[in-house]
Amino acid sequence: MIVTGLSLGTLAIIVGSVSVLRAFQLFLDFRRLLASIHHLPGYRTILSSSSVLGHLFPPTPLLTLGHDYSWLSKHAPFAERGFDIISAVACWPKATGSLLIADVNVIKDIVWSRGRFPKPLDQYSILTFFGENIVVSEGNEWKRYRKIVAPAFSERNNRLVWDATTQIMLDLFDTMWAGQEEVVVNHSVDLTLPIALFVIGAAGFGRPISWKEDAVVPLGHQLTFKDALHTVTQDLTLKFLVPKWAMGLTKRFRRARLAFDELHRYLTEMIHERQGSQDEDDNNDLLSSLLSANGDKNLSKGEVKLSDSELIGNIFIFLVAGHETTAHAFSFAFALLALHPDKQEEMYQHIKRVLPDGRIPTYDDMPSLAYSSAVFNESLRMFPPVCTVPKSSAEDTTFNLTDVNGTLKTVVVPKGLGLTLDVPGLHYNPKYWEDPFTFKPERFLGDWNRDAFLPFSSGYRGCVGRKFSETEGAAVLTILISRYVISIKDEPQFAGETYEQRKARVLNAQSVLTLAPTRLPLVFRPRRT
Repeated sequence: MIVTGLSLGTLAIIVGSVSVLRAFQLFLDFRRLLASIHHLPGYRTILSSSSVLGHLFPPTPLLTLGHDYSWLSKHAPFAERGFDIISAVACWPKATGSLLIADVNVIKDIVWSRGRFPKPLDQYSILTFFGENIVVSEGNEWKRYRKIVAPAFSERNNRLVWDATTQIMLDLFDTMWAGQEEVVVNHSVDLTLPIALFVIGAAGFGRPISWKEDAVVPLGHQLTFKDALHTVTQDLTLKFLVPKWAMGLTKRFRRARLAFDELHRYLTEMIHERQGSQDEDDNNDLLSSLLSANGDKNLSKGEVKLSDSELIGNIFIFLVAGHETTAHAFSFAFALLALHPDKQEEMYQHIKRVLPDGRIPTYDDMPSLAYSSAVFNESLRMFPPVCTVPKSSAEDTTFNLTDVNGTLKTVVVPKGLGLTLDVPGLHYNPKYWEDPFTFKPERFLGDWNRDAFLPFSSGYRGCVGRKFSETEGAAVLTILISRYVISIKDEPQFAGETYEQRKARVLNAQSVLTLAPTRLPLVFRPRRT
């Protein structure tokens, strides 16, 4: 017993000593990191926000920023310090640091520098479950993917996007909403996710879905395509965190596992259907571009090849990027118009002036429908789909910018330091956007600072599908507002709330994979002409 006691005591001393030494080492690393950035003011936390534990906890002073810190704080942390670059340094599980940036010139320098500020691909590994893809790539790999997909995002495809969107909206009105004096949607995404999915399906992958077909589970499947894709995007973190053997332990885990299997099956079927198609006239969309780079056929000089897993991976990433972000943008746009009936009426009158005969708008009308595009842009400014764009510094460098007093200052950036383009911080920066918390679509009708608008990222890594999304946005808003009035659903439990309370409730959002509304109940009523 004495020997055992001594052994346990010795073990405790060893463990304690190692823990103390480890803590001391972390402290020294933390201090060195602060010194390397010249103690730039900002956040100091125990847990890194990029770690698993840092994501699990809500924003807690000194503990962690949480995963929603950028959206929740917007420009306030920069305003408090009088400087549009601040630091975020954590000491566990290792000393890590990042600069949060809300300055136009510095961001412009970063996004247009190909080699100096690469994307930290390890932070995107969650998006590679179906295969490597354009989002999780850098350097020559990214160039290879970009060369493959860029031809699909052409002016010809933009017309296809407009026509497909128009048909989808008219089909909604003529089938699902026909004869109804009032259409109640208890959560906006129940409407906007199908709209965006149907558009990317039809215009990007040659897979049109009608509103009636969407409710039917196809033979050989257990989930609809929409439900499988939505569940996968909501539960990507589960797949990342939960071991494969544990995915059958709970009902949610089992549904997530089923959704991943179902989506993979749908994507495989989509590929096989197109490969077996003989209709060359329709083969000018994104799926065709991806398929043409895949397969065993001999490729002539200059063509690029995709592996089977890369094919699936890129189809998946474009489906997610092409439907979830746009769907949430529609949700916020609808809510903002409902909360500001004067802006909604102004938009309606603008549409009437462009289309006085009430005809269905065409793609050629899009430049004239400037207010529709302005509403879409303003909703993207106020509710950016992706709140942070991570980069890293591949070399020692510096940034020069002025503080709130106009004094020029230099920020030291050591090699390997993380850089975070803080999109809400930029979009709510009063230096670039007057009265940034106010819904003002008209700010996009005149001259505006395009470098301070980052919903599609920017620079050489800017979103290849930007015009696709902008075209879809203008079409959906124009067709909907020309036919319907949007309002917020009245609910008895909120009868006594003020306008500001209602606004805060319906516009409440959280950032999961992308920024999404928490619950946004809407009512659509046909216009009386």
